[in-house]
Amino acid sequence: MKAEKYAAGDSITMMCSACDVEQNHLVQTVTKLGKITSAKCEVCSTASTFSRGVKTSVAVGKSNKAASPYDRTRKYKKGQAMMHSHFGQGEVTAVLDLQKIDVLFGDRTRRLIHAQE
Repeated sequence: MKAEKYAAGDSITMMCSACDVEQNHLVQTVTKLGKITSAKCEVCSTASTFSRGVKTSVAVGKSNKAASPYDRTRKYKKGQAMMHSHFGQGEVTAVLDLQKIDVLFGDRTRRLIHAQE
């Protein structure tokens, strides 16, 4: 299966960190090979940057929607937003197994637990 190539100005659907739902995003910049390096939510203007196809930072735009507080008993999915009491606003970038997730806070990824009973 070939990887898709994108161009600046393309519209793609992906999970928005601020809206906490899938939204259309406008591709801002791409590499020479057509990989997305930055995209902006068309609804709330949240900008996300990517490196090698992985989201590396999130800059919240004009949205006033607060992310829900981090709860270790809640089950998260990739792309969901959260507000951590110590690290601030973050976005789930990977679900590693039944109880571990990677969350991007600003420009640093941290491993957290979820779905704890």
